[in-house]
Amino acid sequence: MKFTSREQFLNWPNKAITIIGMSGVGKTTLSNLLRTRQWFTYNVDYRIGTRYMGEHIVDNFKREAMKVPLLRDLLRSDSIYISSNITFENLAPLSTYLGKPGNPAKGGLSFDEYKIRQARHRKAEIAALKDIPQFIQRAHDIYGYDHFFCDTGGSVCEVIDFDNQDDEVLQTLRDNTLVVYIKGTADHARMLTDRFASDPKPMYYLPSFLDSSWENYKQQNAISDDDKVDPDDFAIWGFEQLLHDRMPRYEAIINATEGITIAMDDIPDIKTADDFLTLIADTISNS
Repeated sequence: MKFTSREQFLNWPNKAITIIGMSGVGKTTLSNLLRTRQWFTYNVDYRIGTRYMGEHIVDNFKREAMKVPLLRDLLRSDSIYISSNITFENLAPLSTYLGKPGNPAKGGLSFDEYKIRQARHRKAEIAALKDIPQFIQRAHDIYGYDHFFCDTGGSVCEVIDFDNQDDEVLQTLRDNTLVVYIKGTADHARMLTDRFASDPKPMYYLPSFLDSSWENYKQQNAISDDDKVDPDDFAIWGFEQLLHDRMPRYEAIINATEGITIAMDDIPDIKTADDFLTLIADTISNS
């Protein structure tokens, strides 16, 4: 969705904005700010964890509970109920299910199981992104919100086929929302890597990139056995590789959707919804 002037954007009666960028650049900060105003916030990861992967997540909890004799007996007699309490603020159930590959003694998954879960996440993320038009309509018709804000996961750029002009995710974003990319600098990249290293989280990888990264990591660390890979160490190493690999694809999304790019440095200065809209309007005006 393209705007040629700040006035055209500001006069858009029912604004619909999709934010893209790596984890940690400020997407959720903006989402939390706008959610307290007259904006409907659609969190793609929340949608994935509730609508599309909820059963997988709960089944994973149950598998772990079945390893405990007391809980196994209670589950088999329907005496207890296990559910996922996923929220916008706490997406840990989804992350826990996605997991990390490597040493099972350190909580790692076998690489084959990890790839199965990655494939499920890919399918779920595509479905959740294609749901955007439905939720724009629901936000207005059911809840009475005029404006819509989509908080995407960092892996949005991994589920688009850029060689296909008719890619459904790309079409959905282009036809229904203004896509805004929060771009960082080299200093930001180092900061995000350091932040991730302090608390490594599961990530989604493009399948071909995952395969090559897994083999490269093992070669660099002289590891032949998958079970000898430290899950956190691979996650930290993989995040840094992803950080650089994803940047051109975020740019490709902006080019394909005629979106705009704002700087990560600008996010801390945004205190209100009006600040955010002014930043976008000024960026359109200066482009």
